[in-house]
Amino acid sequence: MNRPNSLYLFLLTSAALSVSGAAQPNDLTTEEKADGWHLLFNGKNLDGWIAIGKTAAPEKGWVVEEGTLKHVDKGGGGDIVTVDSYDDFELTWEWKVAPAANGGLKYNLPDPKKGIGCEYQLIDDAGNPDGQRGGRKHQTASLYDVIEPSPAAKTSAVGQWNSSRILVKGNHAEHWLNGVKTVEFEFGSEELKAGVAKSKFKDTPGWGIKTKSPILLQDHGDEISFRSIKIRKP
Repeated sequence: MNRPNSLYLFLLTSAALSVSGAAQPNDLTTEEKADGWHLLFNGKNLDGWIAIGKTAAPEKGWVVEEGTLKHVDKGGGGDIVTVDSYDDFELTWEWKVAPAANGGLKYNLPDPKKGIGCEYQLIDDAGNPDGQRGGRKHQTASLYDVIEPSPAAKTSAVGQWNSSRILVKGNHAEHWLNGVKTVEFEFGSEELKAGVAKSKFKDTPGWGIKTKSPILLQDHGDEISFRSIKIRKP
């Protein structure tokens, strides 16, 4: 029996996705568009992103390869942020890290020109020293250094894609990883204040106070890739 060639399989898969309404990476379905979703990364270039504190995208460090937005290992470039700012939002994205890599996605920045704010940690939990040194508060899907993620949170194998979500609505915030809620908190709550008081952010003015700010992708010096970064107002 003749085996179908790769082109045939590609066309068959594409047709199936089209019929099912499932989105390709860096694309929106008709339903997502109707629900108010917008892409923050178009899969082609850094349009909509700038180096933090600058007016243009960095010229090194961050590259677009095969539909992924990637920070290359030791590439420099610094943190990048969205041109637009957000207060209430639902954000989803896919990501993967290289072995031993560390990174993060930040929001609610007290100063939009500084890379300090609420961080959804993205890391090789077992392979990077920070994932062990800081305990679970430094592991994937935590509110970095403030709230540890649920034990039910499971990452994909290193080098495989993960799916993450952040919801901020009013003072309520949630982190999700691969379909599991990992963190939940209220801006201004006594519980959050207590967590901040024990963290590295205890002396950072405005940290943990609800504000409108860009979304930030961290340059931690390691290789990390993103795709299908989508946002909407909840």
